[in-house]
Amino acid sequence: MREVFHDELRSLAEQLTQMSGLVSAAMASATQALLEGDLALAESVISADAQIDAQQRHLDDRAVALLARESPVATDLRVVVSALRMSTSIERMGDLARHVASQARLRHPHPAVPDSLVPTIAEMGEAAANIAMAAGTVIATRDLDLAVQVERADDRLDELHRSVFTTMQAPEWQETAERTIDMTLCSRYFERFGDHAVSVVRRVGFLVTGDLMKPVQPVAS
Repeated sequence: MREVFHDELRSLAEQLTQMSGLVSAAMASATQALLEGDLALAESVISADAQIDAQQRHLDDRAVALLARESPVATDLRVVVSALRMSTSIERMGDLARHVASQARLRHPHPAVPDSLVPTIAEMGEAAANIAMAAGTVIATRDLDLAVQVERADDRLDELHRSVFTTMQAPEWQETAERTIDMTLCSRYFERFGDHAVSVVRRVGFLVTGDLMKPVQPVAS
């Protein structure tokens, strides 16, 4: 009976990994739509967010059923509770990808990103998509060395977020207030996406070490 229970715990981890892949692909596509003004691609990201939401609801229902049926304790309880928290973070990452795609749709057919910010936004989108994939791998493997890399990649996202504001505050910035607001929002969406990924890997660190409050550290070899 316990083997069945642990199979279900492994299945929760697999579903979380799958959700991470979905939000990674969503952010990659949303960024492309934003940069290229691709309306069809933006619409596909917005529509696909419903699948991520459904995955979260399904996972949460399974996790709550496990809590009610098995009354897990110690490590098993941490796994189930952490799965609930991680699914919320990953679902929010999907929402943020949808927000980026919505900005692309809102400004179509006009370019959403000024030329001066194209390289920065492109890097932010790539970094965010990579962070989500790495977070999924951390869930699957409980690799705390990779978890540290996710945190460092998020630091880079934070730097890029700040650089967007530096660009917009420069005398050379001559864009409209509307565009300034658009770029402020988009940059914030990428930055928050990375923060949620960090929350996920810190939850994995909690499973491995029992410590949630500190940033995860690699396990000594």
